[in-house]
Amino acid sequence: MNADMKIEQLISIEAHLNELSDLLVQVVDEGASIGFLPPMKQSEAVDYWGSAMNPDLILYVAKIHGKIVGSVQLHLCSKQNGGHRAEIAKLMTHTGYRRNGIGRSLMLEAEQRAKQEGRTLLVLDTREGDPSNHLYTSLEYIQAGRIPEYAKSANGEFHPTIFYYKNTN
Repeated sequence: MNADMKIEQLISIEAHLNELSDLLVQVVDEGASIGFLPPMKQSEAVDYWGSAMNPDLILYVAKIHGKIVGSVQLHLCSKQNGGHRAEIAKLMTHTGYRRNGIGRSLMLEAEQRAKQEGRTLLVLDTREGDPSNHLYTSLEYIQAGRIPEYAKSANGEFHPTIFYYKNTN
């Protein structure tokens, strides 16, 4: 892990809107499967981040020398029968900073917060074959299933996604 890295929770994104948008555009244009297709317009990223925050979302960012180089979202389930679970979503690491423990650090922070919130079941999904699959299994997430043709890529090809879960109690 990079000694200069700091993980912070963002309560408001206004002061970070441009950096978060730049990160989103960069990872999508490099092929990340996080709900968007390349090429991504800056205005699309700004629109996404402008409407992303809500009371059930906890957003963490990783910073190195004050620059945002990664983020992850923890979505707390607000349904009456789901107060024990949360979803981890949109784990992003800037391509210039990958393989330095940023994704792992963000995941561990999100998991710790989930425990503080009394969430004992975490779920997430990722495109089959992406490097993130190795990260999730190394963090003891269990594969729950595979859905073929779940996500479409920029070239129109469909890819399967893998759903994972982790009990934290």
